[in-house]
This record gives sequence, C-alpha cells and structure tokens, in this order.
Amino acid sequence: MQTTTYPVTGMTCGHCANSVTAEVSRIPGVSDVAVDLAGGTVTFASAAPVDREAVRAAVDEAGYELGDAS
Repeated sequence: MQTTTYPVTGMTCGHCANSVTAEVSRIPGVSDVAVDLAGGTVTFASAAPVDREAVRAAVDEAGYELGDAS
C-alpha cells in the first residue's frame, strides 16, 4: 500500500473537504482518503500508483485545483 499527498487549492470549509473526499474516493484502487483543510492537501492510499490525471479530474469535478504530488 502506498500513500500519496497532493496540494489542493480553493478548499475553505467542511463541504469542500467532503466534495474532494467523495470524488477522490471514486477513483478505482483508492482508499483511506483524508483532506487537511488547514494544510490544503488530500492524501490517499492505493495498492498501485494512481494516475495523476485521474486525481486531477476528480479534484476538478469537486470544483478545486490540484497541485503537484509530494
């Protein structure tokens, strides 16, 4: 299992966090999604690497912008 963290810009409240969590959770193979509003990040676990574009599309669908992974 690997953990990946991406910065997400534009999140300001619990609704924002819930939206990002819901969309990222829909990506096949992703589990344990956690959003840190104060830090402006989304972290998730996956058994295999997840394509950045899939994560970007999910975050975009939630209404926010994805930064580069750390």
